[in-house]
Amino acid sequence: MNVIVLIARVVLVAVFAVAGLAKLADLAGSRKSLLDFGVPASLVSSGAVLLLVVELACAIALVSSSWVRWGAIGALLLLTIFTAAVAVNLARGRRPDCHCFGQVHAAPIGWSTVARNVMLALLAAFVVSQASSAGLDAATALSSAASIGQVDGVVLGVAVAALILGVLELWIMAHLLRQNGRLLLRIDALEARHGGAPEQAQAAGLPVGVEAPAFKLPALEGGETTLGALVGQGRALLLVFLEQGCGACDALMPELALWQRTHAERLLVVPVSRGDAQVNRAKAIRHGLDHVLLQSDREVASVYRVAASPSAVLVREGLIASDLSAGADAIRALVLWATAPEPLKKGARIPSLGLADLNGGTIDLSTLLGRRTLLLFWNPACGFCQRMLDDLKAWETSRTSAAPDLVVVSTGTAQANRSQGLRSRVVLDSQSAVAQLLGSGGTPSAVMLDEQGRVASDIGVGAAAVLALANSTTASEEVPACST
Repeated sequence: MNVIVLIARVVLVAVFAVAGLAKLADLAGSRKSLLDFGVPASLVSSGAVLLLVVELACAIALVSSSWVRWGAIGALLLLTIFTAAVAVNLARGRRPDCHCFGQVHAAPIGWSTVARNVMLALLAAFVVSQASSAGLDAATALSSAASIGQVDGVVLGVAVAALILGVLELWIMAHLLRQNGRLLLRIDALEARHGGAPEQAQAAGLPVGVEAPAFKLPALEGGETTLGALVGQGRALLLVFLEQGCGACDALMPELALWQRTHAERLLVVPVSRGDAQVNRAKAIRHGLDHVLLQSDREVASVYRVAASPSAVLVREGLIASDLSAGADAIRALVLWATAPEPLKKGARIPSLGLADLNGGTIDLSTLLGRRTLLLFWNPACGFCQRMLDDLKAWETSRTSAAPDLVVVSTGTAQANRSQGLRSRVVLDSQSAVAQLLGSGGTPSAVMLDEQGRVASDIGVGAAAVLALANSTTASEEVPACST
């Protein structure tokens, strides 16, 4: 048993020592990895340093029999957090680079990453259990203090080897950076001489207005389908990119089938998947999904610059008509925008519109009944919005019981909207579909709903008009606002 414990300690020391030193050698890559995994930007820098310090501390503690239990507990906690973070991202259809071992090994996460972390966690749990019992007790587990020293010596040897490997990696990276720096200077000089410019990294999705890349793919129903045939049906085309092993994609399939039925006259919803045809066919039949196309790899997703799944893009008359929407909430907002009816007039009841809030829930605007509700259309990146932010917060603080409820319908990310510090409910509408439905053409702007959920005012545009609506039922004079 002692030999097995020794092997487990050696493996864990090697893993955490190399991981910590590799992250130390590539802090920029570690920060990017944390950001890709969803860590708030404000915590990324300190989080990257803290992570490598904890990993190295675990490796050091595992070297000594006196501290091995605490080192193993720390390793187990870290591995549990890593596994949960990887599983959550995979379930959402995201595959950021793991960057677990810095530039020694950085690859997109997968279920193999989960399996590896689980195996290491089992090793850590085994060491904890042995350390907690008599397994690593100096009085019973080993025959003498000398044998403890021998075990510690073996583990220490592994730690020293890992340290040497880390130092070697730092030296090699520094050497390569110096070399690459010289090469980049030469390339920049050549480009300047010939009037060229460094190529910028491609953003996800294609620019709005460019021609949609043509394709020909097999359909699950049989035969082949081309982009031209889909566009030729005279409807807006929604291409939804799915992955076979993506939990978020599977969860979205019932809604895709619903959209295919309810918006059939205006919108053609076409799922583009890949993987085993039989598995995809079974899912399509289970959810009543039509028009499913199958890639052999990612040949269509690549030319449309799809970086995550599920993702969707709108095509009208053969042209890209929307930014790429990644994630279920963004896709719902895109569908809402693509199928929005003519703007509502005063007195019309607002239809059922479900929007995600900042806490991951959903608010249906048609359920805002019993009190007057002011819908404020907002954009955290809008300069006019930022100019009135302090006045809006002051209104939230001093509002009376007769004042309407405020619901902020905002573009931008959840993080950007949280940073605004508003007390009122904020819901996300990345495509400005609700603003379009209510006839708003800019931010900040607002409209009042009465107690029955009916449009009770004209659109008030600009800070003065918004605050006038907040304090009464009539709009004030319009002032400049950001266009949407």
